Amino acid sequence: MPVKSVRDLDLKNKKVLVRVDYNVPVKEGKITDDSRITASLPTLEYILKQEGASVILMSHLGRPKGGERKAEFSLSPVAAKLSDLLGKKVTMADDCIGASVEKLVQNIKPGEIIMLENVRYYKEETDNNPDFARKLAKLGDVYVNDAFGTAHRAHASTEGVTKFIPGAAGFLIEKEINFFEPILKNPQQPLAAVIGGAKVSSKIAVLESLLGNCSSMIIGGGMAYTFLKVMGKKIGKSLLEEEFTETAEKFLKAASARGVDIVFPIDHIVATEFSENAEGLYIDSSDIPDDCMGMDIGPKTLALIKEHLTKAKTIVWNGPMGVFEFKNFQRGTIAVAEMIAASKGITVVGGGDSVAAVNKFGYADKISHVSTGGGASLEYLEGKVLPGIKAIEK
Repeated sequence: MPVKSVRDLDLKNKKVLVRVDYNVPVKEGKITDDSRITASLPTLEYILKQEGASVILMSHLGRPKGGERKAEFSLSPVAAKLSDLLGKKVTMADDCIGASVEKLVQNIKPGEIIMLENVRYYKEETDNNPDFARKLAKLGDVYVNDAFGTAHRAHASTEGVTKFIPGAAGFLIEKEINFFEPILKNPQQPLAAVIGGAKVSSKIAVLESLLGNCSSMIIGGGMAYTFLKVMGKKIGKSLLEEEFTETAEKFLKAASARGVDIVFPIDHIVATEFSENAEGLYIDSSDIPDDCMGMDIGPKTLALIKEHLTKAKTIVWNGPMGVFEFKNFQRGTIAVAEMIAASKGITVVGGGDSVAAVNKFGYADKISHVSTGGGASLEYLEGKVLPGIKAIEK
């Protein structure tokens, strides 16, 4: 889906209303991970270099209930952090709409930046209320969306504003599209998809969407056990979505008809209870004993995965291979992250847990593209139309 780019806009002497995704972790007023802020800098720096241009920033932070205003959801610490990163003052507004904000914006000078307060202080933001969107749009001459993490939501600041002022994509959204679009349309082959996570129900749409372009698909994590059950394997006390066994069966038939290699765990690391302190036991079989539950993939499975990933020219990864948040069961996810980082092909990691894994284990800088959007990247891979992106299409 070709989008209009910030490069296509005439920004000379314009007030540029920019939607960013600054929904970052804040602890005791300090930002603990500024990667989303850093990811927006190329777009902001480009706009500020244009003659006479100024920037008005919009974002949400957290989930204020029903639009309640709480200090913990204020974007003030973000404004301070952005100011440090850009090396210039970022003025913090006391609201995101209203007379005081309009006056502040009216007096903005070229090269200056204003950060609006949390748009989710208003319920009208998530309702995509046209009147609220119009009040936001009134603050800028043109609009740039660089918040991929919220592009799957039709909210006032991501979709509604485009009905009132011309809109385009920032560099971050462009980058996300440039990596995800080919995976769905015309990837460099062979394409290997590594799909993990807990449930078949949350990933089946991704599996079905990618099936048409994959040469191999590696299925791990909790959802693998529903498939193994369908294949007649013993899964013990492992996670099972009984109501999705038929769906899993249909998927396996479709994969077989297309000649796609599906890789499932052939050995396991198991435990007798789901606990951080549980001891990991190795099972050299695809069957799991009745008193145990699968918690991670074993070394033989990893060797099999490596065969497929070594041959792949494109790899897309969404979802961990085991309970990687428990130290005893993160080996499979770490090993897969390492294999993907070592690939000479195009590597794309999307989805909150996989992104957390490559960041946590230090492989992010060896991946071609680590997505900034959890839910958005998942919906993109499902082949869904993202409202925030559709609104800025050419």
